[in-house]
Amino acid sequence: MSDSLVIIPTYNEKENIEAISRAVFALPHPFHILVVDDNSKDGTAVIVKQLMKEFPDRLFLEERSGKLGLGTAYIHGFRWALQKSYAFIYEMDADFSHNPADLIRLREACIKEKADLAIGSRYIKGVNVVNWPMGRVIMSYYASAYVRLITRMPVRDATAGFKCYRREVLEAINLNKIKFMGYAFQIEMKFTTWKLGYKIFEVPIIFTDRQEGQSKMSSGIFKEAFFGVIQMKVKSWFVKYRRLKG
Repeated sequence: MSDSLVIIPTYNEKENIEAISRAVFALPHPFHILVVDDNSKDGTAVIVKQLMKEFPDRLFLEERSGKLGLGTAYIHGFRWALQKSYAFIYEMDADFSHNPADLIRLREACIKEKADLAIGSRYIKGVNVVNWPMGRVIMSYYASAYVRLITRMPVRDATAGFKCYRREVLEAINLNKIKFMGYAFQIEMKFTTWKLGYKIFEVPIIFTDRQEGQSKMSSGIFKEAFFGVIQMKVKSWFVKYRRLKG
């Protein structure tokens, strides 16, 4: 049994899912993968099922009825992981925008730096983004600055989606009260982790835009993040953050 589970949400990722899975399994640490597929129309789940025959004890699949959102996909994965004995639970994209080798570095941050949440950060050492249009780089960078301004949370890459949680953090968060779906989901999880008093540590990474498949970004995701941060901050004034366990 591995101590580490990588959750990969998918929607139409047939070009990437086999390659990303093999890249993770080739790492020196025995990571497991849970794919949470939102009823992909391109056969992503079929590819995963074929791979599961080759990696029956390391690759797992949860199929959902439709495209229900990034946030709910991760929460579905978190609940699945917490039913097992994994000590470290990761979020990672399927499209190689996150380098699978950096999973090792996130795990080391939790162990060596005693982090409760390790974040693969694009902005902790300058701006480390490859192949993004300049407009998107500027929007992403200043979105994180905006989050810091509103929330006072000391995180440089507030919208990062490449992370490692200690299981204790996910056990302590009331996942039923996490409401946002896109970028705002990533912000809300970090903010809740911070408000509960857990240690957050940022690991510098290089983010590379996808080469295969289509991006799932939309203007609605950015709107949710922009207005959601204000809503989340105001709500926090009336909430007492208590850990569910411990």
